[in-house]
Amino acid sequence: MAPRSFWKGYLKLSLVTCPVAMTPATTDSEKVRFHSINRKTGNRIRNHYVDAQTGKPVRDEDQVHGFASGEDQFVVIEDDELDSIALESTHTIDIETFVPRDSIGWIWHDKPYFLMPDDKVGEEAFAVIRDAMRATGMVGIARVVLFRRERAVMLEAAGKGILAWTLRFGDEVRAADDYFEDVEDAKPEARVVKLVKALIDERTKDWDPSMVEDPVQARLLDIIEAKRKKRKPAKTRAPAEEPPPTPDNVVSIMDALRRSVEQEKKSGKAK
Repeated sequence: MAPRSFWKGYLKLSLVTCPVAMTPATTDSEKVRFHSINRKTGNRIRNHYVDAQTGKPVRDEDQVHGFASGEDQFVVIEDDELDSIALESTHTIDIETFVPRDSIGWIWHDKPYFLMPDDKVGEEAFAVIRDAMRATGMVGIARVVLFRRERAVMLEAAGKGILAWTLRFGDEVRAADDYFEDVEDAKPEARVVKLVKALIDERTKDWDPSMVEDPVQARLLDIIEAKRKKRKPAKTRAPAEEPPPTPDNVVSIMDALRRSVEQEKKSGKAK
């Protein structure tokens, strides 16, 4: 059963409009989560918001948003003031422009959402926009208000639906050149690159979701289940050995690569 949508509104392209629903494309609900427990009583520890100066608890209705304007000085913003600046994108994803899919680097991608038609009447309009983007290799750029903040989103065809990626704000993405400028623009020897290509070829496989499974999560669940059944948890694996020292010259790199390629072929890791 598909999860319930957390946002409903309209997808708009010029005069074409259709009702849509959106839901997160990822989840962390299966992750192991811990509570803070009082070791002596076994009871949960509850957090309270307190006034930083008086130390007294603050009721929910007395908690408001504040923007720091100086040391221990804040500009208070009320909920109705936030609502007053709500934009049309609160309820409408209006596609403003289209760009080639490959022109948006992965670093701009923030969070993915599934976008789907919300009624039968709008399915045709939805399908037309989706299939036209797929046929042209383009993605739509629009804006939408999520969690009281307007976000730019990238829309791309994904199967029967549309994948909506919220995009990071401009001031969130750092310029790569600032960090790579001290890296020497060295050109490796062709024979070294050839050996690395051979190593890559030996390790090339088709993508599979199992490649990103969380082994720590699985071991945590084993420990939790063992404690629940009041039995001793199985031993975890030994700590990883220290990696060998990094080669400091081309000759040792060549030797290491040759041995690596030979080892890969012998171990049967080829695709």
